[in-house]
Amino acid sequence: MPIVRQQPDPAKFNEELNLPYQLRTQDFSLVMQDVYDFFFDVNTHLHNKGIRRLDEMLRPAAMSGLISDMVTASMAQHSRVLVENHYHNGHPDLIVNGIYPNDAVKAGTEGVEIKTTRKQGGAVDTHGAREQWMCVFVYQVDNESEPAVDRAPMRFTEVYLGHVTVDDFRRNPRSELGTRTATLDRYGIQKLRQNWVYLDK
Repeated sequence: MPIVRQQPDPAKFNEELNLPYQLRTQDFSLVMQDVYDFFFDVNTHLHNKGIRRLDEMLRPAAMSGLISDMVTASMAQHSRVLVENHYHNGHPDLIVNGIYPNDAVKAGTEGVEIKTTRKQGGAVDTHGAREQWMCVFVYQVDNESEPAVDRAPMRFTEVYLGHVTVDDFRRNPRSELGTRTATLDRYGIQKLRQNWVYLDK
């Protein structure tokens, strides 16, 4: 079975949502299409060589990291005012063009943090609770359908973009070797979900 090129569904976008930083729903559509096109091109090449799809070879954490980086770069390309934060591991991932020296800041306040997850509903771990605009892309990967050639392509099912505060987070217990994380609490995740950009469950 040939590799299928996925496309976002225009009817699934929330056109009534008031987006920050002059963002438009079409920006999100273009970002999603960029990611879909990348996986289509790569997986078509792999399929023609009899190799498993990239989605199947990558571990979940690596897949999420790859998609996060792609979404951030693509959003910076299509957005009217946001650019990539050039500070290594700086926060947020996207910042407003020109307000920080060299478009780089370790911990800024003007911009959007990008997260990706397979968890339905958009709950993701962060490295700390902070006030921010948080954007979460939820995606699905079909690693179960048989035969493998019939597996559906990776697709985005939910996108959220909401403003959250420190009080919207709960701190997660840290194991002896673990890194301290924070996750939106019940009320914080409700706030985020109210600001849905795309829903295709």
